[in-house]
Amino acid sequence: MDEKLITQLGDELHEALTARRTVEPLTNRHPDITIDDAYRVQQQMISRRLSGGARVVGKKIGVTSRAVMNMLGVGQPDFGYVLDDMIYGEGQSIPMASLIQPRAEGEIAFILKKDLMGPGVTNAAVLAATEGVMACFEIVDSRIHDWKVKIQDTVADNASCGVMVLGDRLVDPRKVDLNTCGMVIEKNGEVIATGAGAATMGSPVSAVAWLANTLGRLGIGLRAGEVVLSGSLAALLPVGAGDNLRATVGGIGDCCVRFV
Repeated sequence: MDEKLITQLGDELHEALTARRTVEPLTNRHPDITIDDAYRVQQQMISRRLSGGARVVGKKIGVTSRAVMNMLGVGQPDFGYVLDDMIYGEGQSIPMASLIQPRAEGEIAFILKKDLMGPGVTNAAVLAATEGVMACFEIVDSRIHDWKVKIQDTVADNASCGVMVLGDRLVDPRKVDLNTCGMVIEKNGEVIATGAGAATMGSPVSAVAWLANTLGRLGIGLRAGEVVLSGSLAALLPVGAGDNLRATVGGIGDCCVRFV
């Protein structure tokens, strides 16, 4: 795919984000688009965000469950960038008007105290580089019409990243079993989903190691101070105005958000 088309598609997705609208799937219009092409489109979309004053403050991992991999016909996760204007604090309200077609994922976020640069990053290295972990919600949001995405569509669209909500408790990752810790998600006071750390690539730590090594091959590092979202521990949940969500992760804590 030539650079002119890459730029055009990245600009289109950026404009869709700004206007809060959707576009037809890229894979319908350009069936020959590859995953590498899609990451180049993503870079153009992110460059437009950065030129507008946003800053990269972290990374996110998507497509970490086997069910979603099978749905998209791929054998590996994807990644996107977390920008400073995407982050909400514990208990804050998110205006529905700022989103398009949001869904919520309960996750574990890693806050780094040291750089991680792959390849060769191990799970032990991830733990040594992590200041702490916390419960979080990622509110995924697609600029692709009706979520009719293939892997190239979601990659190009910054891994369908919308916004995220970070909990207010930071826990030493060596003091909790991140593989077996359970998550319970409540919506308007009713339990609607459960999950465990192993739901994301067998372990959230393995997911972060995968990300560090994948980015390292591209010459990109995970940096001290960045937040890394390690992937959903339960099914995606549709949300609407008036909804209140709480995610509780055993040994880590809670994260709450409401939509207005």
